[in-house]
Amino acid sequence: MSEQTIDFLFLSEEDMIKAGVRDMGACIDTMEEVISCLNKGDYVMGGQNHNSHGSQLCFPKTSPFPNMPVDEGDDRRFMAMPAYLGGSFDLAGMKWYGSNSANRDKGLPRSILTVMLNDKDTGAPLALMSANILSAMRTGAIPGVGARYLAGKDAISCGICGPGVMGKTSLEAILTACPGIKEVKVKGRGRKSLEAFVKSEGAKYAGRVEIRAVDTVEELVKDTDVICFANSGNTDPSTYPLVKGEWLKKGALIIGVSCFELDQDFMAENCSLIVDNTALYEAWAEEFPYPSFGMNNIIGSKFTDMIHDGLIKKEDMIDLGDVISGKRPGRKSDEDIIIFSVGGMPVEDVAWGKVCYERAKALGIGQSLRLWDKPEMA
Repeated sequence: MSEQTIDFLFLSEEDMIKAGVRDMGACIDTMEEVISCLNKGDYVMGGQNHNSHGSQLCFPKTSPFPNMPVDEGDDRRFMAMPAYLGGSFDLAGMKWYGSNSANRDKGLPRSILTVMLNDKDTGAPLALMSANILSAMRTGAIPGVGARYLAGKDAISCGICGPGVMGKTSLEAILTACPGIKEVKVKGRGRKSLEAFVKSEGAKYAGRVEIRAVDTVEELVKDTDVICFANSGNTDPSTYPLVKGEWLKKGALIIGVSCFELDQDFMAENCSLIVDNTALYEAWAEEFPYPSFGMNNIIGSKFTDMIHDGLIKKEDMIDLGDVISGKRPGRKSDEDIIIFSVGGMPVEDVAWGKVCYERAKALGIGQSLRLWDKPEMA
């Protein structure tokens, strides 16, 4: 084999499972290292600001071309999410996916995802992997890192809004980070999905936690120590789950993986506001000019709107990396109410992809594919 020969590893979903993609404890540790890399600036994502979430292909509302998909409110889109991540990872990669809510009618996930890892110098592919589980795990693991550093030490109850995949992986991560939790409440929009969640997660955590469905956001958050919003959402804040400040328990941690609404004056006066990567929200504020919240449904964009309005100062939006490194306090007291915003970034896919890729190589898992023996057009 010459130096010009390029092989790369293909990892199916079954291969990824064998390589440990579902190892939540290791995924949380990996995501903590990712956040530390972000905090140091040892990464690059897309765009001139190096902090773009990705490049999204959205279809028009109408089209004169009969074969072109149109936006009918069913989440039809494609997205490319490139990144380089330094630290111990030190490689480039990209998550690529297509999304269509109608997929569920065919027994398919809404989004079908792959991750490609590349050598940072030559650009050569190292691995192409199935990434639906990978993405779900890294999404849940960030709330796990947040719970590790921000939840009250005596947390015993958890609330999950959204009984889908993100709700399940977020719950797994929170229970991993907070082993004292004994009660889980879950809220959803449909009885069928709620019952399925209670049944599947109840069996998974049998003997450890009690899981029950609730009907309202008030029931979900009242007397609850750790609350995670992992529900689906759109660009209309009036449709988001509404949390009232008086419902919140002193010391509660609210994790926003997806959308929810909370009065900005209450947040400014009563809450610590923490994000997974400050630069991401600043980039979103450029991409979605004020008011950003709504156009981007992650609660951290409401933080940047509050900065714009003078309700809080820039330094009041705390980076979790500063908490991990000890530069800033996370929880100031047992009664501190904390809101932690989770944006989701391709560096996370690259990092967990790298860990699974290395495990697969060590275990001899996957199929080696040849790009070429010798490039024809070098």
